[in-house]
Order: sequence, then C-alpha cells, then structure tokens
Amino acid sequence: MLDTYSGATRVIFIVGDPIAQVKAPAFATRTLRERGADAIVVPAHVRPQDLAAFMEVASRMPNVEGVIATVPHKFAMAGLCQAVAPRAASIGAVNVVRRGAEGRWFGDMCDGEGYVAGLRKAGCEPEGRRVLLVGAGGAGSAIAHALADAGVQSLALHDVDASRRDALLAKLRAYGAPNPCIGSADPSGFDLVVNATPMGMAASDPLPVDVDALDPGTFVGDVVTMPAVPLLIEIARSRGLATMTGMGMFEAVRDCLVDFYLEAR
Repeated sequence: MLDTYSGATRVIFIVGDPIAQVKAPAFATRTLRERGADAIVVPAHVRPQDLAAFMEVASRMPNVEGVIATVPHKFAMAGLCQAVAPRAASIGAVNVVRRGAEGRWFGDMCDGEGYVAGLRKAGCEPEGRRVLLVGAGGAGSAIAHALADAGVQSLALHDVDASRRDALLAKLRAYGAPNPCIGSADPSGFDLVVNATPMGMAASDPLPVDVDALDPGTFVGDVVTMPAVPLLIEIARSRGLATMTGMGMFEAVRDCLVDFYLEAR
C-alpha cells in the first residue's frame, strides 16, 4: 500500500452540496492506494450554479484524474461529459467521470452496479428474481438499470410520484429491461424487495412497503445508511429474512468507483 503523497499524486475530486457528510474520500483513497494507485480523493463543496465552472477549471488541471459526483450533481454532471456509458445515457445521470482521449470527460453511473455487487456479496443473486423496487429517483434509476443488466425475471416500480415512476418505466423499456411494470407498496409475490428511497432515515417515516405482506424467503434491501439498521431491515430480520443495509451498498459502490478509475490505467 502506498503511504506517501507527492506532486505526482493524481487527484480525484468528489463534488457535492453539501459535502461534509460524505464518507467516500477516506474510504476510496485507502482502497485506491491499497491497489497501488498513487491517487487521492479530495472533497469539494460545489454549488449547482458553479458546477460547470468547476469542471472547466478541472479540465485545465492535468493532474486531475477525474471527478466523483454526489447529491445533487449526478444529473447535471451527465450534461457536462463529452461521452457517457449506455446505462448512464439511459438514466440521464453519472456519478463517476474520468479524463478520456484528448482530455474529454467520460462518465458512467456505478451506483446500481455497486448495489447489485452488494446484493451478491450478501448472498442474493438477482438473476431470475421477481423484483419490487420502491423509489424512482437517482438511486432507484441506477439500481433499476443494474438489475435489468443482472437478468432479473421482472421488475415492478413503485413511487409516490407517478410521473417520475412512469418516466423511469419508459427509460427501462427503451433500455430493454425485462418486464418493467407498475408496482405498489404490496410486496407479496416478489422474492427481492428494495427500498431506494430515504424512507427510514427518520423514526417517524412510514415504511416503504407493507411488511406484513412480505413472503417467506424474500430478500429485503435498503439504501438507507443512517440509522445503520433502518426499521424495514429490522422487521425483515425479525421474520428470518435475509437482508442488505445501505452500508452494504456503500462499500460495494466504493469498490466500483475505484474499478472505474483503475480500468483506464
């Protein structure tokens, strides 16, 4: 593991508004250096109206390897890339950007890929599963595309915002996802249920699904990291169901972030 920095160290910024809560700089830097990369992840508090100017300046800094985008920049960042991966183009968002040929920014979205990797590490193979995904925002969109890539049997979407749900369904159909359809808060009949909303962060939040209708053997996943064990996961575990918390996603996404930058070397 590299344990020193120098003027030759490559810089990867992580941008967000706010940024103080983000854990990725330390974890991603450690993983990069454990894998032999002389690189460091540096947090940058960038407001939405300043993102384009920030990327213009970063493009003029040859030692900047790339930029990681967190809330609220993932959708806007896609528009600042000269090229994006097919899944990122379908989602309309990126969370990782690296310097490509002739200094052009290439972007991808690895939140969903990381979520699927986390599921597999937790013992849940998505291929062939009937999935209920709650949440059609940025996280839900990324997870939905990755589940489609993983070969799920069917994918039902539920979101309180019907227009957002329908927009994601249209993207998934164009992307070639298997059997995307409208879901509800009723998880019966599904063997993989994923909460991709912030519901569960506050004790007063409603549950994202009717937990009384969870089938035996259903795997339950959540994206919430605080609390470490949200109520949905707590109840699922009390019923003997296998689960993955948001931290499982966080750790897997961190590894995907590192892979994205190392694969270009």
